[in-house]
Amino acid sequence: MKPVLVLLVSMAWTFTGAQHYYQGLMDYLENRLLAIEDRMQLWHEQSHRYHTELLDFKKLTAETMDGLRQEHSMLFKDLEGAGVRVDRMEREMDYVESQTSPRACVNKADKVVEQGAWALEESRGEEEEEDDWEELHSRVSDCVEIISSIRSVKILKRVGSPKGMWTRDPKSSKVYVFNGTAGDSFYQFDSVREFSRSPGVNNSRRITLPSEWTGPGSAVYNGYLYFIQQEADRDVQVVKYDLLSELVTDSAMFPLEGRASVYNLNPETIADLTADDEGLWLLYASSDSEPNISLAKMDPATLDIEQIWDTRCPRENAEAAFIVCGTVYVVYNTRLASRSRVQCVFDVNDMVISEEAPLLYFPRRYGAHTSLKYNPEEKQLYGWDDGYQIIYRLTMKRKLLV
Repeated sequence: MKPVLVLLVSMAWTFTGAQHYYQGLMDYLENRLLAIEDRMQLWHEQSHRYHTELLDFKKLTAETMDGLRQEHSMLFKDLEGAGVRVDRMEREMDYVESQTSPRACVNKADKVVEQGAWALEESRGEEEEEDDWEELHSRVSDCVEIISSIRSVKILKRVGSPKGMWTRDPKSSKVYVFNGTAGDSFYQFDSVREFSRSPGVNNSRRITLPSEWTGPGSAVYNGYLYFIQQEADRDVQVVKYDLLSELVTDSAMFPLEGRASVYNLNPETIADLTADDEGLWLLYASSDSEPNISLAKMDPATLDIEQIWDTRCPRENAEAAFIVCGTVYVVYNTRLASRSRVQCVFDVNDMVISEEAPLLYFPRRYGAHTSLKYNPEEKQLYGWDDGYQIIYRLTMKRKLLV
């Protein structure tokens, strides 16, 4: 009986201990769940607060962006207005320049009268006067015209590549088109009207040369084509081609260091041949390190170099140039094409300097000129601008000496 009682007491004690153990475990788990619920409630409150703050920030950002758009629109309108005012100011400056005769820098002379005679100072003796006449007459040519303004612009058509050249022989009505920046052929039209009416260049007469021309720097003068040829690792060669017989009649080497381009904005133009009332000229850069454009007077019959000048016109940002009456006009632009302008002028007779020459702006067009070719008979420029063929009619006036 006694062992049974001891067994019952032991079982009761074990059951009571287990009950207390499980009760403590349940209390612990309940406390942990309550702590987790409190933390979740805190996270929920913080998430709600962050969401509210993000909405407020989004609203503030949207209001700020709307304000920036309005300010950008107002600034854009102000810039457009400023552009219009700048264009108007440039036209007014062009008008003022056209009404004001440029000063010149020839010494020992008063002016050129309408008959083209030189009026020397009256205070000098008769013998000294004759010496001055001989000095000035040997240095200054008979051509005494300078560009006053661009009278009108005619956009003829758009044909061919973005870069190229077209020109007209001063002694005939024929028009010549050089498409691209290099090739062994070019196109001939009987007149400007025929070229304007043609759908392209394929319907014209195609002339194939015995060698390739390099760059849009060719010139047509008195029935001959003068073009630049440069093969790899060779000097620049000026080639004279008879347009009537279709034969090369002469050529001359023109040694230059490397492949320096004469115009920084048109690196394909190794050298630029041009013709005016005075004859044939060559614009070039003597080396890559030379900052200025050089000028050479050539004999169109023999291709001999008669004289060389440093124009002091920088190559940087230059896009093209042309020559009128022995005066070089260098046209400048920017990398992001804007409005072309004549910013440097060099006269071989020292009758005009850049600071005193008329400031010429070309009307705003498509990009930058690849070439500008002057026709002395028509007083016109033949320009190639982003594939557009353009004619600029010029107004001329006399160079006056002070």
